[in-house]
Amino acid sequence: MARTKTPRTPPRNHQVIPMPDSGAVTLVKKNPPVPSSQSSDLEQEIRQRAYELYQERGASDGHEQLDWLRAEEQVLARRQQLQHRA
Repeated sequence: MARTKTPRTPPRNHQVIPMPDSGAVTLVKKNPPVPSSQSSDLEQEIRQRAYELYQERGASDGHEQLDWLRAEEQVLARRQQLQHRA
């Protein structure tokens, strides 16, 4: 005879962290805020690199967020290297 399962209750000190909404991306900014004139340049540079990644993948749809995040990471890393060299 099969046993019936009893519902498990989390321990009292267990903290439940809700999942973000689907499609939501939370970024942790480690750099200080960029002035608005530089901000638009940064966004344009990230946009261009994301498009390049899209093309490198064969222009297949469905990876827009991944392309953007990879581009952002690459552009910010390149800018940080340039700042350290100066």
